[in-house]
Amino acid sequence: MMIQILIAIAAGCASALMFASIVSGALISLILFYLAPLPLMVAALGWGAVGAAAGGLLGAAGLAAIFSFSYAIAFIVTVVAPAYWLGRLAMLARPAEASDAPPPGALEWYPVGRIVVWLAGFAALTTMAAMLTLGTDGATISEGLRSGLQRALSPRDSADTDKLIDALVAVAPPAAATVAMLTLTLNLWLAAKITATSGRLTRPRPDLRTVALPAMTLAVLSLALGLSFAGGIAGLIGKTVSAALLVAYGLTGAATLHTLTMTARHRGFLLSSTYALVLIFLWPAIGLMALGIGDAAFGFRQRYYQRRSMPPPPTT
Repeated sequence: MMIQILIAIAAGCASALMFASIVSGALISLILFYLAPLPLMVAALGWGAVGAAAGGLLGAAGLAAIFSFSYAIAFIVTVVAPAYWLGRLAMLARPAEASDAPPPGALEWYPVGRIVVWLAGFAALTTMAAMLTLGTDGATISEGLRSGLQRALSPRDSADTDKLIDALVAVAPPAAATVAMLTLTLNLWLAAKITATSGRLTRPRPDLRTVALPAMTLAVLSLALGLSFAGGIAGLIGKTVSAALLVAYGLTGAATLHTLTMTARHRGFLLSSTYALVLIFLWPAIGLMALGIGDAAFGFRQRYYQRRSMPPPPTT
């Protein structure tokens, strides 16, 4: 019990220090800032989500004492809440249904696809929370973004600078949601790897090729895309949610690609070159998103197994 308390405190302090490092302005502090949820996620997966939350709140209290109360609230919303909830869901399990004839003591774990949806939800929530610090309506938020970008890019006014700033203001909310989604996913993946290496992860490694989002996610994405064409705060919400869910479908698109290339002769080269193109040019990620949406709509992976008379593995 004492070890769990000490680990929770250490994780909370480490996350708070990583979060607070952004005030230094150093380049390495940006990496530490995005990895701030990692210690708390490791604690949640290996030693319990409640202890991780308690350690996170202790770290938030330290930030409130050193910096400000609003800084501590930002830490709780963007770091502590996702680490606690995602860690709790990842370790959530129930006895497997008897109809599947499972072995005695078999457990059914919370589906990875639903965890991905929660990742998208937290990415959209934290992004909108940051946007709302600039104002409570679309015009005020856009003006706040524009003022900040003008200070960062150039003190002088010019037609080219104004066009660039207008473009950045338009893409800032979805870009921020995309970064939040990717960093949260990376943190959870790294936390699982670290916890498994330490021998504390009790959940078996899932087959990520079978990850599928809930059926309603496609309807939510359609609604968000339609809402993104609206003006004001509704349009910002639509763009933010759309970006986070498109990244989620990009992840399932990668899972679909891994399935469809199972029997390909040069599978390793195909996969590595695809990911290299995504990392270098970014825009090929649209293909993975389209593949993920196509799989959700038309069942590419299910058709693949049917054509080869292979039973599909259980969806995770």
